[in-house]
Amino acid sequence: MGIPEHTTAGEPAGRGSGAVAGLARSCHPGPVVAVTTLTAALAVIGGRGAGGCVLAWAAVLTGQLSVGWCNDAFDAGRDIALGRPGKPVVDGLVGAGQVWTAAYTALALCVPLSLLNGLAAGAVHLAAVGAGWAYNLKLKATRWSWAPYAIGFAALPAFVTLGLPGSPWPHWWVLGAGALLGVGAHLGDVLPDIRGDLATGVRGWPQRLGPDRTRLLLPVPLVLASALLALGPPGPPGRRGTTALALALLVAVTGAVLGRRRERLAFATAVVVAVVDVTLLLGGTLSNLG
Repeated sequence: MGIPEHTTAGEPAGRGSGAVAGLARSCHPGPVVAVTTLTAALAVIGGRGAGGCVLAWAAVLTGQLSVGWCNDAFDAGRDIALGRPGKPVVDGLVGAGQVWTAAYTALALCVPLSLLNGLAAGAVHLAAVGAGWAYNLKLKATRWSWAPYAIGFAALPAFVTLGLPGSPWPHWWVLGAGALLGVGAHLGDVLPDIRGDLATGVRGWPQRLGPDRTRLLLPVPLVLASALLALGPPGPPGRRGTTALALALLVAVTGAVLGRRRERLAFATAVVVAVVDVTLLLGGTLSNLG
């Protein structure tokens, strides 16, 4: 794992508004906003009702905050040793101990909020949050680094539907598409940092593949997710599904070809395919329960 990451010795502790700003930045606000917004949309489409939507959103928000803060707190020792700019702990906005406190507080809130959505739904969500913590603390530097992402993304639609009367599971293609989206998210998230990660001893699955193979592999799980969402429901795919799948394939091929010279373009096209997948998911697949 490289440099020990639980150490907080010699780190400046943030105070007042600086600490608040540091905590806001260290929670990984982009993924937090994206995942909680997706959850809220899934809850609305799934028919959870106003109270159920708020409960689902609150549970996922606290879970995502706990995972994000855990990530930055655990990485603090390595970030300080390397002097990585842009990291709130490195910049002195907040201390690693404060970030750990925020992470444990959010996790403590996440447990009852998750269970208030129902025992089955809560258990699924807490398993996903546990997978996120396992990624931060151990799996990030192993060949299994993709697994927590797959579990976490597959758990989102299951968490929403299991909170409905009768606790129904989503169809298999929804779960499979969620897992594939998670794998794609992992590849895309790590791709820009692979070289730096290798220099600091982090050897997860994408780092072992290397930047070139990761770039080529990135669109594959996302396109497979598109295929599951378009072709999984019974009967012939509609025009919307066929068009979305064709668009995903076209964008993915474009990214694979042009991304050989421009890595950022490969990432951008993968984001487009992911948006297509989310659009398919929100377009009614979730409501087609067994």
